[in-house]
Amino acid sequence: MNYSELNLNGDLYKGIENAGYVSCTPVQEKVLTVSLDGTDLYVQSQTGSGKTAAFLLTIMQQLMADQDKSKNALVLVPTRELAVQVEEEARKLAKFTRLRIASFFGGVGYEKQIEALKKGVDILIGTPGRVIDLEESKQMDLSHIGYLAIDEADRMFDMGFYPDLRKLIKVLPTAGERQTMLFSATLNSYVKNLAYEYTENPVEITIEAQNITVDEIDQELIHVSSEKKLPLLMNILNKEKPESLIIFCNTKRECEYLSRKLHQNDVKSEYIMGDLPQKKRQQIMDSFKAGKINILVATDVAARGIDVNDLAMVINWDLPNEAENYVHRIGRTARAGKSGKAYTFCSEQDVYSLMPIERYIEKQIPSRVATDEDYAEVKQGGERKYGRDRADRSGRNEKGDRNDRRGGKNRRNSDKPQRSGNEYRGSRNGVAAEGAKRQDELDKLSKMTSDERAAYYREKFSGNKSKAGNGTKSENRKSGNNAQKGKGKHNNVTQNKAKARSTAASKAQGKKSEKKGLFAKLKSLFGR
Repeated sequence: MNYSELNLNGDLYKGIENAGYVSCTPVQEKVLTVSLDGTDLYVQSQTGSGKTAAFLLTIMQQLMADQDKSKNALVLVPTRELAVQVEEEARKLAKFTRLRIASFFGGVGYEKQIEALKKGVDILIGTPGRVIDLEESKQMDLSHIGYLAIDEADRMFDMGFYPDLRKLIKVLPTAGERQTMLFSATLNSYVKNLAYEYTENPVEITIEAQNITVDEIDQELIHVSSEKKLPLLMNILNKEKPESLIIFCNTKRECEYLSRKLHQNDVKSEYIMGDLPQKKRQQIMDSFKAGKINILVATDVAARGIDVNDLAMVINWDLPNEAENYVHRIGRTARAGKSGKAYTFCSEQDVYSLMPIERYIEKQIPSRVATDEDYAEVKQGGERKYGRDRADRSGRNEKGDRNDRRGGKNRRNSDKPQRSGNEYRGSRNGVAAEGAKRQDELDKLSKMTSDERAAYYREKFSGNKSKAGNGTKSENRKSGNNAQKGKGKHNNVTQNKAKARSTAASKAQGKKSEKKGLFAKLKSLFGR
């Protein structure tokens, strides 16, 4: 269906045309055919399906049709980034209308937001925490909300917003006096309860998730050891030179590490995570969307709300801990029917997350083992070991200067005995043997099915635990008796030490008394 087939306000339709929209997506078509008369909705549709425009057009059309202009709308979203994105979309669609739009979220000052409220806002877009703050301080009046849209409801519940949502909805006009629309990527009991409790006869719309992981995205999983991830990444960047790329990490610390290493290797990038100030995050996102930077390192939480239609590539530096997040990550390369490329690095630390992901997508990801040809040379500390890079472990900072301490020497290193040549060669041979062993394991993993991988690791680790933890009864009794004997010996030693300390203290006290007596005699003799 084309937008021209809908009976929309002329000024609103100009905004749609100006935004370049012609045909409705499936969720937009289903929503707009039933929502424009004020019907409550519960919509299940995946991220990136176009649901933002669906509820914004519903709200805008009805606000413009309201003769007495007595109502306004509230859109609740889980993150600041998503609030900014929804506001941008709303302003684009409402460009030729007189609708007033503003967003309200934490991490920034209240002044501008309060100033916008004083001027009047038709569509309020916000995160639950900031909206509650403004409502309780009497700065935001929610008594005239005629339209409520809750976007990404499932994510809000995951982030602990369920009590806040219930609290907010209770201060709004009743369900019969407003239109309520809930949008969620997945179906869960919290969303169902919210829909049942705070809507009236909602129409349920379900848009089947497209199998983007199979049909639209070129996926490749590469088995690689942890310390070789950076050389592998640099080789991909050097060869493919993606126009736009998001690299996903599981932790904020890993984002910082990777961004630092990319800069050390002359790769321009930025990282985005929840702890960055809002102004800084928005600057980074604007630069990324404008193409001023083409590589973004991000966590899953910070990436919520990133909407880049022409993203060429996604790289999973870490496998996500939740299987669903794998689809959210790689799906960013296949928006609006476009194809994309997704690389996933699977190290010995990530392999446990692989089986749930492959079960979730009902497909084994095409995989291979990284070889020497897949690694590029990297500058300063490219290979990682035990979670830290070699440059950090050698005592050098990012500029290559020695981290001297107290007198210009690294005491921890200087106090260590130097190894002989034979010891050094032996250590290197041990590392080489360990590397060969790990490579053999990666080769095995690449040829296994998901179930075989699970069985392999279950046998490898559970078996070791049982061997280490289980002994015969006689062995356990023997070890217990030995422990008891050892305990008795320890108690005797402790008692002897205590007696010795007591005797020494008594002698010291006696000597102290003798000194005092001698001092008194001398004082009396000399009259002092």
